[in-house]
Amino acid sequence: MPAHIKAALLPTSLQIPVRGGRPMLGQWQGIYLVEHRDAPHRRRVAVHFA
Repeated sequence: MPAHIKAALLPTSLQIPVRGGRPMLGQWQGIYLVEHRDAPHRRRVAVHFA
């Protein structure tokens, strides 16, 4: 799938509620970082707490 279509369909940011220093996720929920490339690339992930 071309990159411009992936960018339109997949979010690039995510907001997760945090309580007591822990993410408020359901029992079967998780946070995953997915790379849609054939070869590995170095990435930088930024986490912002407000």
